[in-house]
Amino acid sequence: MTSTLEPTGPAGGTPGGRQIALVDLLDRLLGTGVVLAGDVVISLAGVDLVQVRLHALVTSVRAEMAASAGEVGAP
Repeated sequence: MTSTLEPTGPAGGTPGGRQIALVDLLDRLLGTGVVLAGDVVISLAGVDLVQVRLHALVTSVRAEMAASAGEVGAP
């Protein structure tokens, strides 16, 4: 089994070493939107049997409504 993790941000935590509450982090992520992506491959004897790909956009309804309201007035 092989797995690969690629960091997407700076290592070592938050800028300045300050603590952020989980609720504040979730509020910020949902306010701006988060894209989740991943691949899972199940193989036997070097033959790929099952491949699952996940691409999901997670955002709040308020942020999506604000974004779509801005598009309505565009020509």
